[in-house]
Parts: sequence; C-alpha cells; structure tokens
Amino acid sequence: MPLEMNHEVFITCAVTGSGATQDRSRHVPRSPAEIADSAIAAAKAGAAVVHCHVRDPESGAPSRDLALYRELTERIREAEVDVVLNLTAGMGGDMVFGPTEKPLPLVDGTDMAGAAVRVEHIKQCLPEICTLDCGTMNFAESDYVMTNTPGMLTAMGRMMTAMGVKPEIEAFDTGHLWYAKQLVADGVLEAPGLVQLCMGVPWGAPDDLNTFMAMVNNVPDDWNFSAFALGRHQMAYVAAAVLAGGNVRVGLEDNLWLGKGELAENWQLVERAGTIIENMGARVIGPEAVRQRLGLKKQAMAA
Repeated sequence: MPLEMNHEVFITCAVTGSGATQDRSRHVPRSPAEIADSAIAAAKAGAAVVHCHVRDPESGAPSRDLALYRELTERIREAEVDVVLNLTAGMGGDMVFGPTEKPLPLVDGTDMAGAAVRVEHIKQCLPEICTLDCGTMNFAESDYVMTNTPGMLTAMGRMMTAMGVKPEIEAFDTGHLWYAKQLVADGVLEAPGLVQLCMGVPWGAPDDLNTFMAMVNNVPDDWNFSAFALGRHQMAYVAAAVLAGGNVRVGLEDNLWLGKGELAENWQLVERAGTIIENMGARVIGPEAVRQRLGLKKQAMAA
C-alpha cells in the first residue's frame, strides 16, 4: 500500500493516564486542578485534543470518582483556550488473578463494573470524545487482564452513541480493529470511526513498522486515526503516523522523557511533536477544524 501522508494533522495530548507513573516524574499531574492546568498548557502549545483520566489527588492512584471528573471537565471548559475534551472510559474492566495454582478468587487491583457504571462520568460530563478499548488483552503485569467482552463493548458503545459522544476506538491489536468494524456494521457505532492505534503496549501490537502498517491497513479508508508508541519511540511515531496518513498522540500517559535524563512536561511533548509535523511539510490543525472533520458535538455538562 503506498503511503499517503497526512498534511492536516491534529495532536492529541494524553495528559496523565492511569499507569503507575505518579512517583516517577514530578510533572505527572494528580489533582483535577493539576490535570486541567497541564491540559490547558498542552492546548496552548498546539494540542487540539486532550485525553484525560483522573487520579486520587493524594496518592496519585487511578480513580473513577465522578466528582473528580466533573471538576476536571469544568476547569477545562472554563479555560481561556479552546480544546476538544476526550475522557477515558477504559476503567472498570480490570481483572487481577491470584497465583497460577489458585487463580480464583480475584485479588486486589480487580475493578470490574457494569457498562452503565463505566460510562456514568461520560453521561454526566458529556465530553466530545471518549475512549472505547475495543478488546480484551493481557496487559503488562503477569496476572492482570484488561477485560472488554463483545457484550460489554456493545452495551457501552450504544450508550456512547445515544449520548452524542464520539467513541475513540482504542486498538491494541488487529483483532480489535476487526471487532470495531463489526460494531459499526451492527449499528452500535456510527461511521466513520475514529481510531487510536496503540503501539508497543505489552502485550498488544509491538511497535515495529511492519506491525504498524498492518494496523494502518486494517483501518477503513474513510475513518480517521491517530497513533502513538510508548517511551523512547514516542516522537518517532509522530513522524510514522503522519507519513501513514494519520494524526498523532503524545503526552505523559505514554512517555515521561523529553530527552536523556530530562523529564518532560506535556506542553513540551506537544511542542516537539508540532515541530516534527511542520518540518515534514504538514500543518497542525486546531480544535474547531477537528470538530468539523470528526463531526463532534459540543454539549453542556449534565446538571
């Protein structure tokens, strides 16, 4: 398949994530105020979309607290800079097994919730985009499984569509794209789809270019996609995604470093991504252009 470079690129900043990074960098934001401030700075640096999780303000542990999501949403919407808000809906599907000879009962770290509970913060905050992790996979730790069954994804997808929130399909392997296309064919999600290709996340698709292009080639031609890779390959994948016809994601959820021994802030990663994009001869587009391209709906938060 010949490369068709994207000349109108939007940047997503994944601001904080839910990984155990809170004690590895002083720049990883914890409280809603810190997350919002980091997201706003990223928007000022050129991010059209900010992808946000929330954390416990004291411990930094990932959270599904509705009050934290509402505060974060209010702070971003009241900011003087415009940006498209993308909230995670990936939590509530965490299954942690016991030892290999006694896997049941499930152990600490398990967080399994019903579909309505997993999207309640989306219902209350009504962001323009929310994520839909489109498959189940072994995820980094030895006994942890990220669980998203077809039934769960159908239920969550229908709820998101009914809310008028655009699901961003998180694809960690080619099978996730296969099922995403089925969700569209079944009328659960609306076409054209929006996809995030997640490269190098153990134990999904590795971040080599052959696998990346296999992922790209499984995205329908009329869909929009972005891509990222973890750690030191983050900026290389800015270039790879643009060359392959996509958009880019950077941020502290995926990479803590600006350079060797130099911890990054989100705005710095966005700024560097913008420089790479422009040096390739492409243009970074803003939030209003993204809304038009993706058909996004701006809605007020539920009372």
